[in-house]
Amino acid sequence: MKTLDLFIVHIPKRLKDTFTLSDGTEIYVDTKFNEFDHRVTSGEVIAAPTKYDTGVQKGDTLYFHHLVVINEGQVLTGEEDTYLVRYNPDHTVNNQAIAYKNSEGEVYTLSNWALTSEVEEEKEVVSDIIEVVELQKRHRKKARIEHLPKGYEGEVKIGDVVGFAKNMDYAIKVDDRELFRTRIEDFLYVEV
Repeated sequence: MKTLDLFIVHIPKRLKDTFTLSDGTEIYVDTKFNEFDHRVTSGEVIAAPTKYDTGVQKGDTLYFHHLVVINEGQVLTGEEDTYLVRYNPDHTVNNQAIAYKNSEGEVYTLSNWALTSEVEEEKEVVSDIIEVVELQKRHRKKARIEHLPKGYEGEVKIGDVVGFAKNMDYAIKVDDRELFRTRIEDFLYVEV
């Protein structure tokens, strides 16, 4: 199967609705109340866009935007467990394909996406006596760059700590590690 500007991926389950405990017991999770937190964001590549040289091969793992599977997803008509993933290297916003892992296990981002990891920010100590308890999750303001597009030659490099605006990153699992997808153009600064 060939496509011009779409990836086709095989995703056996679009939601992670079971977990296996250390003793082998499998537990079912009802995802109807929060489908977003249980979405699958990776699948095996069946076909890569022929219009672009992405470096992605059949059999590689593609990491993608959550909209590919949310609300029944973008299923390829007539094909079970097969989904379409939009790719546009010129407009990151229109590009659902975020990264891929090749047969050697190397991870590269696509288009203008970066994968970052959380940087522990220093907490201000107000008092030695009173402990401050946060009830809301703090928004990340900076992160460390873990993966960039193959051949990327820009202002940032892997290992740099960068800052970005609130809600400009989203969690994604890569090899069971929580990373965050962020558009390179959304970086506000690089720490020196």
